[in-house]
Amino acid sequence: MNSRHEYKPPLPRRLFSVWYRHMRVYTKNLVANGLPPFLEPLIFLVAIGLGLGRYITEMKGVPYLPFLATGILVTTAMFTASFECTYGTFIRLEYDKAYDGMLSAPITVRDLFLGEILWAGTKGFFFSLAVLSIVSAFGILSIATSAFAPFVGFATGVMFSSLALFVTSFIRDLNQFNFYFTGFISPMFFFSGVVFSLDTLPKPMQWVAEVFPLTHSVRIVRSICFGESGRVQLFDAAYIVGVTFLCAFFAIRRLRARLVS
Repeated sequence: MNSRHEYKPPLPRRLFSVWYRHMRVYTKNLVANGLPPFLEPLIFLVAIGLGLGRYITEMKGVPYLPFLATGILVTTAMFTASFECTYGTFIRLEYDKAYDGMLSAPITVRDLFLGEILWAGTKGFFFSLAVLSIVSAFGILSIATSAFAPFVGFATGVMFSSLALFVTSFIRDLNQFNFYFTGFISPMFFFSGVVFSLDTLPKPMQWVAEVFPLTHSVRIVRSICFGESGRVQLFDAAYIVGVTFLCAFFAIRRLRARLVS
């Protein structure tokens, strides 16, 4: 008779088990965790959108509030996935030792972190959907034309969770994440076309902006919401897939060595 450790469920079931564990933990405090995604975009749009909207009537041929709202759809996915797979992963890894218990089940390290990436992508989808529900309720965006935007939020969450796991694989102290968020995530919010068009930047900064992963998510979600399409969106999609696979591959490889040691 095979022992429990010799039995390995199918891959989808193994990934779902990790995803389900994170979902159960998250929903234990559903009100505290689920309410901010609906309040934050409302506060941001009132503070920034309505304020700047008095001076900026449109951006790239569209009213400024819809322009800004489309950017927020994916930035919220970026932030939640980044926090989930930096601070969240590090605490589970170094303090809670949650992964030690999870690996006693018939799953591998790869299953563990792929499930974590999928969970972060799900949070990205949920947070983008929350933003979409708010902005559509106020008539800023049409939910009929923007219905696929949360799926871009999912892809953004998957990409930034993979990148965050790669960064986490190098981190030895929680305070070191300050460099990542202050030096990379926060500047990216302002230089990826969220608040203003990249065309307004100097030419060298436009090239730098193309390196930022968020730029490509913003461009795709705007193409969906405003009905635009072209060759550049194919490049954006390829960029997101490439960054996701590269970061996930090296992150899992490094974290596997860290868990084994």
